[in-house]
Amino acid sequence: MSKLIKEGVVVSDKMDKTIVVEVETLIEHPKFHKYIKRRKKFKVHDEKNEARKGDRVKFIECRPISKDKHFRLLEITEKYVGLGDER
Repeated sequence: MSKLIKEGVVVSDKMDKTIVVEVETLIEHPKFHKYIKRRKKFKVHDEKNEARKGDRVKFIECRPISKDKHFRLLEITEKYVGLGDER
């Protein structure tokens, strides 16, 4: 059985060793055949607290770490470069 790998943007890094990642997918409407954006948030285990808000990350499915956390961080694919420090 292969593990699920997803990619998304970090929307919160305020918890210790946990980040919240938002994944955006496009689905086609069954009747009107237009594409609709769907967003879902996942809690991801970040052992070293290295991901920051705005970073694009990849994460993989794993054993349950807590009630809501079933994913762990694989890699940071793109660092967020903002104008000011909003953290």
